[in-house]
Amino acid sequence: MPLALARRISANTVSVAGLVLGGAAALAYTHWGNPALALVGLALSIGWLIADGLDGMVARATKTASPLGRMLDGLCDHGVFALIYISLALTIDTPEAWILAVAAGAAHAVQSNMYEGERSRFHRRIRGVALDAPPVPTGNALVRFYDGVAGSIDRIAMPFERTLGQASDPVALGQSYAARAVAPLRFMALLTANVRVWAIFVACFAGNPRIFWWFEIVPLTLVAIVGLVWHRRVERAFVRNTAPPRSKTASRMHLS
Repeated sequence: MPLALARRISANTVSVAGLVLGGAAALAYTHWGNPALALVGLALSIGWLIADGLDGMVARATKTASPLGRMLDGLCDHGVFALIYISLALTIDTPEAWILAVAAGAAHAVQSNMYEGERSRFHRRIRGVALDAPPVPTGNALVRFYDGVAGSIDRIAMPFERTLGQASDPVALGQSYAARAVAPLRFMALLTANVRVWAIFVACFAGNPRIFWWFEIVPLTLVAIVGLVWHRRVERAFVRNTAPPRSKTASRMHLS
């Protein structure tokens, strides 16, 4: 990062550089039958992962984070995997391969978006910061759509947000929440790009890209579902345990 800052390289430029590295990885994986080129694809993918992490660091360090930058980062992320899926499907070029590639790509987009939303939600809450209302996406249509999908769980999670906002000590409640919620978040870390990069390499090195597509469609989808349900159960437990007790008068009125 110091080199990028010294040369005044923008976060968006880093994102695009990552996309170029990812595109080169996709090209290398078109020769997945060659173990040496599969290794080249892995090396280029790791370079893309570095760029993918660096762009956010540069944006925060230079205070240039923006909705457009978030969208560009997300598009570069999903775009690299889309290029890899397409390149692998082209090398097999059967209806079954294209169906698997499209299904895996759709599953990946939903899983990644949900995980990023869960992760940002977790880090905000541990600081004791609650949402007053689900965020309203702004910007152009594409930015609004991306932010809307990423924040869709916010609407479901509002009972906990209200509990956190009404707590006498939101920071203390946020820290208690973090101790319980860290387990599902760590479990959902299986949805990160790092895991997928290694899964693609293993499948290609084994000589069957279909292994990766099925890994994306079935096991990773189950990870997303289990993680989301687990996290919501943690939230509901806190909402129940911190709800104010009902008075005896209120109870008698309800019974009558």
